[in-house]
Amino acid sequence: MSSQNSQPGGPAEHTTPGRKAQIPEQAFIEVQNSEEFGELRRTFRGFAFPMTIAFLVWYFAYVLASVYAKDFMSTPMFGEHFNVGHFLGLLQFLTTFLITWLYIRHANTKLDPIASRIRERLEGAAK
Repeated sequence: MSSQNSQPGGPAEHTTPGRKAQIPEQAFIEVQNSEEFGELRRTFRGFAFPMTIAFLVWYFAYVLASVYAKDFMSTPMFGEHFNVGHFLGLLQFLTTFLITWLYIRHANTKLDPIASRIRERLEGAAK
């Protein structure tokens, strides 16, 4: 690691194949204060916060039902050895995969285009 890169407050080192460029600290401050960066934060938070809350509510509802609604959770489904608790437990895994897929789709369509424009602007400031 170069000593310049480890200095606090110094310019960030941005490496591209075949060359090194310095992005001025002021460029990062300008990006942080830009409307485009604010849009990126709002877009991320608009997805992440509601999805996190929804999943946590669903998860804790499952846990609480496991503790306090034992009769309901032990209701047989699809035969004698598979019950509502098993089914809802498997849905926890399915929900996790669904949220991951939704986030990837959201990031690819909404977040990445904004982040790419910001990155290009920063790389342009390094020239």
